[in-house]
Amino acid sequence: MSMFGSIDTAASGLTAERLRMDVISNNLANANTTRTAEGGAYHRRYVVFQPREQNERNGFLGYLDREIRRKADRREQAQGNGVRAVAIQEDRTQGPLVYDPGNPDANAQGYVERPNVNPVAEMVDMITASRGYEANVTTIQAAKSMAQQALQIGRQ
Repeated sequence: MSMFGSIDTAASGLTAERLRMDVISNNLANANTTRTAEGGAYHRRYVVFQPREQNERNGFLGYLDREIRRKADRREQAQGNGVRAVAIQEDRTQGPLVYDPGNPDANAQGYVERPNVNPVAEMVDMITASRGYEANVTTIQAAKSMAQQALQIGRQ
């Protein structure tokens, strides 16, 4: 993997973690929302990631590229090519029911469905995403430092 390949891989991680933090922030902001435009309580959302393939192609040429890369250098494949978000999905599990007959969102029995957002779990996810973001920034800074040092060697 080239130096620019490592920067590109880390940049994809930065984008992915930023999106993850945005979704987590949205979950925390709606932790008390009992009525949404779709009806019912807010349901937490989460991001689905998958590995990004280098030079994604379809058809026969894509098949040849993938086979040549697979057979040519297993070490290169093990390093990966980054990540991409493929979906933001909704967790459809029911939130806790709270007895509040005076609430306009209460059902016939007087129970209100609360959002299925656990603020503690969301904060743990936010810390994890933040640490992942920091790790990718450090990777880019290290690649930049190595490039600068390589240029200094060339000047001497």
